[in-house]
Amino acid sequence: MDLSELKKAVETVEVVDGHAHNIVSLDSSFPFLGGFSEAHGDALTHALHSLSVKRNLKDIAQLYGCENSLRGIEEFRRVNGLEAISSTCFKAAKISAILIDDGVNFDKEHDIEWHKAFSPFVGRILRIERLAETILDEELPGGTSWTLDKFTEIFVGKLKSVAGEIFGLKTIAAYRSGLEINPNVSKIDAEEGLTETLVASKPIRIENKNFIDFIFTQSLEVAQQFDLPMQIHTGFGDKDLDMRLSNPLHLRDVLEEKRFSKSRLVLLHASYPFSKEASYLASVYSQVYLDFGLALPKLSVHGMISSIKELLELAPINKVMFSTDGYAFPETYYLGAQKSREVIFSVLRDACIDGDLDIHEAVQAAKDIFAENSIRFYKLKLPVKSFGSANTISAAPTNTNVALSGIRLVRILWVDASGQQRCRVVPSARFQDTVQRNGVGLAFAAMGMPSFTDGTVEESKLTATGEMRLVPDLSTRKIIPWETREEMVLADMCLKPGEPWEYCPREALRRVSKILKEEFNFVMNAGFENEFFLLKSVLRQGKEEWVPFDFTPYSSTSSYDAASPIFQEIVAALDSLNIPVEQVHAESGKGQFEVVLGYGPCTLSADNLIFARETIRAIARKHGLLATFVPKYSMEDIGSGAHVHVSLFRDGKNVFMGSSQYGMSKAGEEFMAGVLYHLPRILAFIAPIPNSYDRLQPHTWSGPYQCWGRENKEVAVRAASPPGFPDGLVSNFEIRSFDGCANPHIGLAAILAAGIDGLRKHLSLPEPVDTDTSTFGPELKRLPESLSESLAALNEDNFMADLIGEKLLVAVKAIRKAEIDFYSNHKDAYKQLIYRY
Repeated sequence: MDLSELKKAVETVEVVDGHAHNIVSLDSSFPFLGGFSEAHGDALTHALHSLSVKRNLKDIAQLYGCENSLRGIEEFRRVNGLEAISSTCFKAAKISAILIDDGVNFDKEHDIEWHKAFSPFVGRILRIERLAETILDEELPGGTSWTLDKFTEIFVGKLKSVAGEIFGLKTIAAYRSGLEINPNVSKIDAEEGLTETLVASKPIRIENKNFIDFIFTQSLEVAQQFDLPMQIHTGFGDKDLDMRLSNPLHLRDVLEEKRFSKSRLVLLHASYPFSKEASYLASVYSQVYLDFGLALPKLSVHGMISSIKELLELAPINKVMFSTDGYAFPETYYLGAQKSREVIFSVLRDACIDGDLDIHEAVQAAKDIFAENSIRFYKLKLPVKSFGSANTISAAPTNTNVALSGIRLVRILWVDASGQQRCRVVPSARFQDTVQRNGVGLAFAAMGMPSFTDGTVEESKLTATGEMRLVPDLSTRKIIPWETREEMVLADMCLKPGEPWEYCPREALRRVSKILKEEFNFVMNAGFENEFFLLKSVLRQGKEEWVPFDFTPYSSTSSYDAASPIFQEIVAALDSLNIPVEQVHAESGKGQFEVVLGYGPCTLSADNLIFARETIRAIARKHGLLATFVPKYSMEDIGSGAHVHVSLFRDGKNVFMGSSQYGMSKAGEEFMAGVLYHLPRILAFIAPIPNSYDRLQPHTWSGPYQCWGRENKEVAVRAASPPGFPDGLVSNFEIRSFDGCANPHIGLAAILAAGIDGLRKHLSLPEPVDTDTSTFGPELKRLPESLSESLAALNEDNFMADLIGEKLLVAVKAIRKAEIDFYSNHKDAYKQLIYRY
């Protein structure tokens, strides 16, 4: 029997991980060994002697190419850093989507947004007990006491408010009071359960059975109303669980309850050791589905295979779904995916040998179990792809110590303080052997170069003496779509691996983002609109000149039609880099176009902007064109910007919106007010060369006035409410003065620092300007009309030094001053900028 087709399908399908948990920082108190055993405390010391742990450590060591021991793996993790090992694990796992239950609350866990750097799609599963406990931990206004009615009103209200943002609910009733849930618990019993719960000390832990049953039934009603599934922990777990009460057969009363007949229930963890019972329930109840995460890979090989075979004895294949139940450590995701592939292949192979399935049915079963069932069940908008296909999400190597076949060179990219994108290139073998860990050397002076020369600016304090390391961030490693024999990766600037250099732009943005998270529990999301000109070369009197690609107007259909072959390649390339494109159109300049990128955490958006610029320039070059992001490449035409949209998120939810008179939350207003107040200083970062101010002119939709408005494209800060958001609510704001010469990480760090200042000082917004700015007089304050004015504003207030870093700030100021001096004495020198930006 030829099983090669089945083997290929199992090994290449991109899996959908329907149930997982947050990853923790390297310095979390959660023990690494705890990721591979349900044991805790003293019992965990014996885990190293179990079959599954021995096997799992061996598999991880093989993936990393390190010593096969717990100590060797932990040392490898420490040296390489969390981002690098996460990138390795997720690429090896080939996970296209993850649904995360973030209700565990590990020590120093990363939020859901962080995980989006490693998977194309990350969604949230809401744990209902955790939500209820969080509500009860808060005091009611006015010192009033909790009642069941008041709790129900708030609890149900919160469930309904997030129903459109999550992909399911989850209960851990099995851990607390067992699965013999009473779907008709009385209000009196539930009220008594609430009272008993409140008597305990805070933080609240709900253990009363009647109250848990009440929370479950209220949640299931909401889930059914919004067509959301309910994940249910069943079977084994840690010792807090009484496994006698975790048998899914105890759910009979819920399954027989007519009002819940249209619900969708997922029995997690293969219900092990009750896998046969779970299989039976899935076969006779239309609302029951199965998920086998956790059972793989925490059992022996025999145990894993037996458990999956028992699930498939009665359960329909279209009701069985994969998950890793990955938690705390990226290695758990990798092991869950790797072992599942091995076990599913073994089980389906035996089904073919036994005659239960033919090869084609087995191949489809593999696709269903690993991806298609979950995509349909959770209503995910994802294509099912296989690694190695033309439009695969990622084709990175699955072993950091083995070069990908065909990859010859690796480009190590960085962006300097003047916004120029640069790279060093090393052979793939050398990258694998040493560079990916130790980086490549680069003189300190490289961060002190202006836009007009490759020499350092003296006042930057950066000289030819001293060297830092460009250390690859392996989470950004990508095959280059237009040159598939090469890869590219963004670099962090370090004094040595693991020790960031104070001038590193990516570290500056991470540092300010961390302050926002620690002080206010916010994440800043951002999205860029990239304007650029496509120029073609002509010979005039024997000299090369660059002229516009075409001369058509704004959003011209003929302009786009002429450029369509170029944009087909650009969009396909960005898609292969996992960079979402929201829109493409011709702009109002001659030969000018705009590519709008998707929205995400600001650190990721800055990375994506660098890759997008590389992609656009490279593919234009393939077609004999030059793409330039220069703010004002021609004084006779409109300018180009990199408008950035900014918002605040908490726990994956947009918290910029609110019920104020402006449709913003209080925090949203304060953050935006800080940006508006500091905008004259911010310009030194986001409009960084004298040419930038030739663009920032009235009546050009570039935002030259220091004011804000709602859907007014002539103001500097525009409050936006895109299609799909409720009328009157502002989801984000746009800063129109950001341009293509700005270092995206430094620019976003400056915006973020200003927003933090607004939050700290509780700044207020002035009245909006919602009419044509030409109707105003001198009362409408003009933003700096030159880089000199912006630099003067920056020098007047040193508040950014503490947030962005004093040394980086000194270098930026020195470079800006050098730009001013040079271009004031060389009026036509800006024409050479098309070759640099």
